[in-house]
Amino acid sequence: MATKRDMALAWLRANGVKAAAEVAVNFALPFLIYSSFKASLGDVRALMLASAPPTLWSVWEFIRLRKVDALSVLVLAGIVLSLLAFAGGGGVKALQLRENLVAGLVGLIFLGSAAIGKPLIYQLARAATRRQSADKAAFIEALGEDARFRQTMMTATLVWGFGLTAICAGCCALVFSLSIKLYMLVSGPFSYGGMGLLTLWTYWYVRRSALAKVGRAGEP
Repeated sequence: MATKRDMALAWLRANGVKAAAEVAVNFALPFLIYSSFKASLGDVRALMLASAPPTLWSVWEFIRLRKVDALSVLVLAGIVLSLLAFAGGGGVKALQLRENLVAGLVGLIFLGSAAIGKPLIYQLARAATRRQSADKAAFIEALGEDARFRQTMMTATLVWGFGLTAICAGCCALVFSLSIKLYMLVSGPFSYGGMGLLTLWTYWYVRRSALAKVGRAGEP
């Protein structure tokens, strides 16, 4: 049986390079670009230039997916919202606040999907399994008929919706309490850390619900 250490090493081998690239593109490069060009371009233009690597990365990821489904639409929505945030003009605080609204608006998309009875977590799960295999996609489709599974997806969607809006509110508070450089160092780990916790909670919650279902199915 594989130990947790073995599983962690396997994950690092499979995803380590991509994770390192994510950190470089979303944290290190923007900070270096802002620090290098602040004196010559000013705060606003340096921040806009620093946003280029993560935006281009998102565009590349969207192109690489090559499918129009719930996952790719969500990625595209994030790209469009980010571009709109930087196209609005204004001072540094306004720019930082608009950029943070992306997470809040995506959170509202999660909450809206729950409100209309189409939980986005389920739609994303369907999109992910369709990329993997027809059997996995069929399995998820079949689970969609189970009432407890639908409730699990609804709860997870609501948690993500409220979680993302809370991350947005926290980052907006950081805008007014930190310097620009310190904000760039802190906001990334804060927002990505929050999303990491949401991801871990989702894995735990969905797995627990699945095990509970199996346990009930085995009862006499």
